[in-house]
Amino acid sequence: MIQEKCSKCGYFPASNRKFDTIFCPFCFAFSPKDKEHFEEYCLEKVNFQDIETFRKNFLVRGMKQKEGMIKQSSSGKIMARAPFGYKNEKGFLVPDLNSREVEEIFLEFLNGDGNLTKLSNKHSLSINGLKKILKNYSYLGKIKFANQIHEGKHTPLISSTLFNHVQNKLENLKIK
Repeated sequence: MIQEKCSKCGYFPASNRKFDTIFCPFCFAFSPKDKEHFEEYCLEKVNFQDIETFRKNFLVRGMKQKEGMIKQSSSGKIMARAPFGYKNEKGFLVPDLNSREVEEIFLEFLNGDGNLTKLSNKHSLSINGLKKILKNYSYLGKIKFANQIHEGKHTPLISSTLFNHVQNKLENLKIK
């Protein structure tokens, strides 16, 4: 693979493309979306050494927020709304009135014939909602965020043995 330099500032290597023009991540992030303004932007040449200070501290949009969310999830805080069976209190999961139903769902699926439609109707859930419950690490007392699993600070609603047996059954039935 041939490495190229940014057509805006000359920084090497550059790999981002827009309208068949090569940019470094910094210049690419600030490039206009429409072609008319984009061409003007390309004509304004910049020396990469002039923007080196900015480049060192530059994070792609959303990265700072994502890093903060990863830090929060690694400390056991939830990053989304509370899953069925929990409520969110100050960023932490607390079992709610439906918490016993979660274990029932896991047990009924494990001991049943694997018919998701029947089980979802019984618990007034959509089939996708039921699958989300059956695959959710939160019920083990863990937090999953950005494909990483962290120890949560909340009470597990099921055992890891029950969770693992359900995951095996889902896999054997080829349920995704």
